[in-house]
Amino acid sequence: MSKIVLSKQFIQNTVKLALNEDLFPDGDVTSDLLNNNKIINCNIIANENALIAGVSFAKETFNLIDNKIKFKILKNEGSLVKKGSKIANIKGNAKNILMGERVALNFLSHLSGIATKTDMLKKKIGKIKICCTRKTIPNMRVVQKYAVKVGGGTNHRFNLSDEYLVKDNHIASSNIYDVVSLAIKNKKRKKITVEVDNLSQLKKIIGLNFETVLLDNMSIDDIKKAIKIIKNKHEIEVSGNINQKNISKYKNIKIDRISIGSLTHSVKSIDYKLEI
Repeated sequence: MSKIVLSKQFIQNTVKLALNEDLFPDGDVTSDLLNNNKIINCNIIANENALIAGVSFAKETFNLIDNKIKFKILKNEGSLVKKGSKIANIKGNAKNILMGERVALNFLSHLSGIATKTDMLKKKIGKIKICCTRKTIPNMRVVQKYAVKVGGGTNHRFNLSDEYLVKDNHIASSNIYDVVSLAIKNKKRKKITVEVDNLSQLKKIIGLNFETVLLDNMSIDDIKKAIKIIKNKHEIEVSGNINQKNISKYKNIKIDRISIGSLTHSVKSIDYKLEI
């Protein structure tokens, strides 16, 4: 998988886009009404239990607006915090702090939501890997997949070039044996994953030389049957409507990973506030 590197330059560029969205074309017209010279001291506070992610994005938000603003991190990235915990202390020009408030909190809220959910699911499933997918917000994939890693999850392929993933519509457009065989022939050190949604499809590809079988939307009984057919020849991944309520059913099944699109496409953000 393409390596995700959150360099300072990447964080700056991402935050710049967010600030431009919030401030174009006339800036913060409401905060401009304040006394430019007033210095305030405030805290970012968690309004619920959370696993923190996105602190560096919040810090960079204020730094880009006014590098004289002092941003003191009180809880580090990846920390588990209780409701009411102070995450960071901010001191500086009132107008400039309020200008960056929502962008900073949005990064913290969204990334912490992903990290918190990943952590929660990981604890329910033990050693099985929890993976995100490509079901991400456009232009936010790197950031979202980073948050999954903060929460203890595993990144699936980053983009379409990373690996071969033969899915249902590829199979519907061709013959499963032929398309997998062609992927093997052309793999060039790329990983091959084959998605199947029934045992008949699985039996057609057993014996071919590829890495992972993705069992999609299969019942627990069929997953157990598939495991017997696979016989440790491939890594086993499962997916399809797996969530907090039903994930524990998979804990004692001999699978390697579970991929969950909702980690990124419909996650609940964590509620933070900036309090003066």
